[in-house]
Amino acid sequence: MKVCLVCIEFFGWGKCGGFGRATRMLGRELTRRGIETVVVVPRRQDQPAETWVDGMQILAYTWWRPWRSLEIFRRCDANIYHSQETSMGTVLAMIAMPKRRHIITFRDHKSLSDWLIELRYPSRHRLATLLAWVYERNLLISWAVRRADGLYCCAPHMTDEIQRIYRLKRPPGVLATAVEVPEERSRKSDHPLVVFVSRWDRRKRPQLFFELAKLFPQVQFLAFGRSQDEDWDQALRARHSGTTNLTFAGFVDQFEDDHIWRALSEAWILVNTSAREGLPTAMLEALAHRCAILSHINTDRIASRFGFHAGEDDLAAGLKALLRADVWREKGEAGYLWVRENFELDQVIDQHVAVYQQLNALKA
Repeated sequence: MKVCLVCIEFFGWGKCGGFGRATRMLGRELTRRGIETVVVVPRRQDQPAETWVDGMQILAYTWWRPWRSLEIFRRCDANIYHSQETSMGTVLAMIAMPKRRHIITFRDHKSLSDWLIELRYPSRHRLATLLAWVYERNLLISWAVRRADGLYCCAPHMTDEIQRIYRLKRPPGVLATAVEVPEERSRKSDHPLVVFVSRWDRRKRPQLFFELAKLFPQVQFLAFGRSQDEDWDQALRARHSGTTNLTFAGFVDQFEDDHIWRALSEAWILVNTSAREGLPTAMLEALAHRCAILSHINTDRIASRFGFHAGEDDLAAGLKALLRADVWREKGEAGYLWVRENFELDQVIDQHVAVYQQLNALKA
């Protein structure tokens, strides 16, 4: 059996976000289980047209000429084409290989209000956001969703919304995001440690994390990440470099370096300051390390159940509440149990393989 993963990005070049990380994790684990895996994505900066990563083949096409992907999808000759969220790649894979099996996992299916937030906080410029809107949401996407052999969401809370948007007869299934859960209990830092793991793009609002550090000089703050906009990135670092309890760790390739893993194992709390999110992988990974969550967003009620759901001006109040009487520890433990039950890596990969095998056994 051969699987082709279709996505808008792959963790390793240009934008390194949750979609690309989830796709690489899934492809790596499928390859380890002996399933031939190829990934097809729009080409990012410095990305070769063809290469191999973690045992899987990565094929890229020029994003402003998406029709060039038709030949790539035919060349893949896969049994299963699995889209990680919808895009024109989903549509073109179906056109190129109409007799093969096509499934979709919805990861962050943006509503109109979500796109307006993206326009308000563009990663680089608004034109890029508008182009992404056209590429990821158009009338052909609806056609592809209705034609798919299987529809899934990366978490249960998304299923009702997707059913409503596409007027489906039944809700999609669930193929969760795979998360590595440590076998041994994390040894937490003796002193409060709060971390931020995200791109430093405008929508992520990292400056709110940096400002929070100034209010809690007795707490250590550690920020991973960088911005796609170099000028914005440098301005943030210059403005906040004088905060003595704030450390900038930069971008870390989590497939090559365990710095984030080690930091989460010691951290007490993960802070998310985004204006909007789907289901952030960083939150799931933090919970897997028994960190509590302090966040402006409350996807699947993660923040309110396993930490503190902060209003726009409540980050400081939330941090105080979590630090008081070690509330963070109780919240982090509950989050760990939830992630282990629903997102543990081997369990999730088993579910993916079972879906692939069932579809592959069906006659075309």
